[in-house]
Amino acid sequence: MDWFKETAGNLGRAIARGKVHPVELTESFLEAAAGQDRIFARLTHERARDEAMAAASRAKADRRLGPLDGVPISWKDLFDTAGIATEAGSALLAGRIPTADAEVLETATAGGLVCLGKTHMSELAFSGLGLNPVTATAPNVNDPAAVAGGSSSGAAASVAFGLAPAAVGSDTGGSVRLPAAWNDLVGLKTTWGRLSLRGVVPLCETLDSVGPLTRNVEDAALMLAALEGRGAPDLTGASLDGVRLAVLDTLATEDLRDAPARAFADATRKLEAAGARIETIRFEPVREATILSAALYTAEAYAIWGGHIRENPGAMFAPIRERFEAGANVLAYDYIAHWRRLREIRAEWAALTAAFDAVILPTSAILPPDAERLLRDGDYYVSENLLALRNTRIGNLMDGCSLTLPTGHASCGISFMAPRMAEERLLRLGYAAERAL
Repeated sequence: MDWFKETAGNLGRAIARGKVHPVELTESFLEAAAGQDRIFARLTHERARDEAMAAASRAKADRRLGPLDGVPISWKDLFDTAGIATEAGSALLAGRIPTADAEVLETATAGGLVCLGKTHMSELAFSGLGLNPVTATAPNVNDPAAVAGGSSSGAAASVAFGLAPAAVGSDTGGSVRLPAAWNDLVGLKTTWGRLSLRGVVPLCETLDSVGPLTRNVEDAALMLAALEGRGAPDLTGASLDGVRLAVLDTLATEDLRDAPARAFADATRKLEAAGARIETIRFEPVREATILSAALYTAEAYAIWGGHIRENPGAMFAPIRERFEAGANVLAYDYIAHWRRLREIRAEWAALTAAFDAVILPTSAILPPDAERLLRDGDYYVSENLLALRNTRIGNLMDGCSLTLPTGHASCGISFMAPRMAEERLLRLGYAAERAL
């Protein structure tokens, strides 16, 4: 068994059978991650070893806490870790050391997961590209010159490069799904409000969500269970036979680059061959929602971080600082009116899509952009960032849960969107789709 290529679920089962010792497993991942400074902001050596030793004792006594007890996991550097720096990829938070764990980390630890370390990310989570010249820019597994996607860039890289079996990230406009897609992983955006945000450094609290990045759908289901302290969804018997899928043919399929377009067409053919019934729908209000979102995101983000930015504007990468600063110009009545209209659009979307098991779309319209060009070409940075997040943002705005799967084409994912709190149904569908793809 190659530990660095195995799924979290398989490692957990090996621990249960006595084939893998949690301490040896954790030490191996700590050793592999040492010096990977573009991926890990810091490793939590002492904590990881203590947790692994406790997991080993439980395994020996046949008292494991769950299927992932003893498996080491990486955490995006916006989840508070007691006594360990949590800086959210920003010099504005340099030296910030929380006194308590984030609630989801606390819950996962209570289920036996081992905290391996904290991963790099876009500054304060406000970019889909993963470019961060302030701390570090994580590498892309398919193209060393390209970005990994953000904002959970290091989270994706830690799994894709075999430095963690699974990772935990956050998703406000695509920050789990985009880096997962660009690094050929599974990424789950949970429903807003399903997982606790206590102790998670915020970007937009009305849209922030927590989600895992994994090697397969089973691991995504196991990680969801660990993060909320519940049993994992039952995936057995999942099938695409008779499943109704809707292709969103408004905005989401426009201006696709060649590779994502080919990958999506190939994926839909495979889904149909496996028994899915695929129809096309149009929903013009999604354009309006996307336009409204510019003010909604920036206004809330600036309300949270504007004071810090005004005190030390030079500490930030200028393109990200400027995104925050755009929120200073949003009027209160526009912000309120936009939210009222977005809630109306969400209700219309729910009615239109109620008859389908999921809505599918390309996870991203583009491939990962070149990191050096992003640094030197401001217009390129803006256009690529907006297009990268365009499709994933739909999932956040329509207030559901979303799952991206690899298509078998490098850095091209296909996303499945389902209603609020329908993660169990979505994961069963994804499990079946994964086999077809």
